Formats: sequence, C-alpha cells, structure tokens
Amino acid sequence: MNDRLDRALGAFYGLALGDALGMPTQVMSREDVVRVYGTVTGFEPARPDNPVSAGMPAGSVTDDTDQAVIVGRLLDEGNGRIDPLRLAHELLDWEKEMKAKGSFDLLGPSTKAALDAVARGVPPREAGRNGTTNGAAMRVTPVGIAFPAAPLDTFLDRVAESCQVTHDTTLGIAGAAAVAAAVSTGVGGGTLDDAVEAAVTAARAGARRGHWIAGADIASRVAWAGELVRDLPEAEALDRICALVGTSVASQESVPAAFAVLAVADGDPWRAALLAANLGGDSDTIGAIAGAVAGSVTGLAGLPADAVETLRTVNALDLEPLTTRLLALR
Repeated sequence: MNDRLDRALGAFYGLALGDALGMPTQVMSREDVVRVYGTVTGFEPARPDNPVSAGMPAGSVTDDTDQAVIVGRLLDEGNGRIDPLRLAHELLDWEKEMKAKGSFDLLGPSTKAALDAVARGVPPREAGRNGTTNGAAMRVTPVGIAFPAAPLDTFLDRVAESCQVTHDTTLGIAGAAAVAAAVSTGVGGGTLDDAVEAAVTAARAGARRGHWIAGADIASRVAWAGELVRDLPEAEALDRICALVGTSVASQESVPAAFAVLAVADGDPWRAALLAANLGGDSDTIGAIAGAVAGSVTGLAGLPADAVETLRTVNALDLEPLTTRLLALR
C-alpha cells in the first residue's frame, strides 16, 4: 500500500473510529459520562436510556460515517462534483432507512430544516442559508481525500459544494473547510502542525463564503483551542474543553473542540477518539473529526488493527474501494 492510500484510509477509518467510540456518550454531559463509565477506554454499547443511540451495539457508527460515505459516493459518481439536489434526496432516503430500522439517530437540526425546505420546493441554493451546525463538517472528509488543499480557492469551491444544500453559511462552510483542509493536508503528506495550520487558513477563507450568520470566528477558535489545553493533564483538559470551547452541535464549538482533542492526544487517532468520547455532548462528531484528521497524518497503520476490524465487522464497513476511487480524483 502506498503512503497516500494509507493516509486516505487512515482518514476515513479514523472518522468511523471516532464516530463509533463517541456513539454511546453522545448527548450526555461530561459529568454523566464520568458517573456512568468512569473513563471510556474502548467500544461500548449505547445505554437503553440514550435518546439518540439507544439499542446500538458496541462499535456501531452513526450518521457521521453514513453521511460521509454518501458524500464520497456522490463525488465518485459525479467525477468530483456533487449535485446539491441529489445530495438532498440521498440524505432524505438515508433518514427514511434509519426510521424504518427504528433508529433514533436521524438528521441533525440544520440538515433536517434544509431538506424539509427542499421537499417544499425551495431551491437547493436557498435551502441551506440558515445551517450553522456541524453536519457539513462531519461529512466532509471525502472532499479532503479527493482534492488537494491548494490552490485554496479551487479547494473551497469543492467544500462549499458539499455544504450548499444544508449549510450554505459562513459558519457552516468555515467549519467544513477547516476539517477538509486538515484532512487533505494530512493525506498529502503533512504533519499534524501542517494540518492544523491548513485548517485555520481554510476556515478563515471559508468564512467569507455563504450567507453571513453571527457567531464566533471558527479559524480563531481552532487556533485558540489548541493553546487552551497545552500541557494540561487529560482530565483537566477535557473539563476545560467542555467549559470554554463547548461540545454542542454548533460548528464554532464542536469543530474547535475536535482540534483541542487532537492537541491533547498529540495527534494519536485512538487516543484522540477516546478523549472525544469522554467529553460527552456531540462526542461522536467531535471524535469523527478528530479521528479523521489524526488518521490522515498517521495513516491506517496508526489505527489499532483490532479496532478497525471491529468497525468493519459490526458495520459491514468496507471503505477501501471508495477511498481508492476518491484518491483517483486527486
């Protein structure tokens, strides 16, 4: 396996790893995570009282991985382009399948509102004008795999295309741009420091696209979040992330939180994903973002082989063929 394919697979499976480790603790407070689990040290089944992931077995992925696969498949089938209307229909079909299975893990608030608007006949270019949450950022990793982060304007065109129908806002695009650029930089051979620098640069430029929405600057918060936790013990760092960065679905909280986790873990994918799981809040998405970025730097070889096998087995997940085709677009 060549280095670029190893890094691309590390990004995609790293996303799934963080997603699955964070699955049982999503929508829990950090205090409740500590009370119930002590410290999450591996895959756990969801508790029956979790309002989102109840009934999901250990190692299960959620909407983060599922929607990233949809984006990747559409990029592949569209020869690098995403038809916004088709993405809307694919996401609606995905939710129907989840409901048919009895799953509570459904579309996020911005995506749901935008797709309801599309269903009412609102043009895709207008449907995402209020989307500020992290749905675009959680599913954007395939864009980072498929395209180099430079030239930046061309790269941001592809990022914005993946955001448009649901998150066509300054915050939505900035968050997605940060994640995609970090992943792309890692896949291209960059270090963790390179990836973080690329994330800040892309988020700053991405914030100049889409419909303006009031909110804290994501580029500044990504840079700040890493400094906030520097040299802190893990438990203290997690408490500080919860108190000051935030772990909600808001892009300006969860995206910087993922980069803070990366700083604490020094870029180790397994450790970063576990730290995210122990945060609670939107832990599956924070873990998915952190895992994708870390995996793009370490490659698949940097992920525990037994954990990757669990992901494949529990979810019937085979990301190699799609990842290979995405790299061919690069």
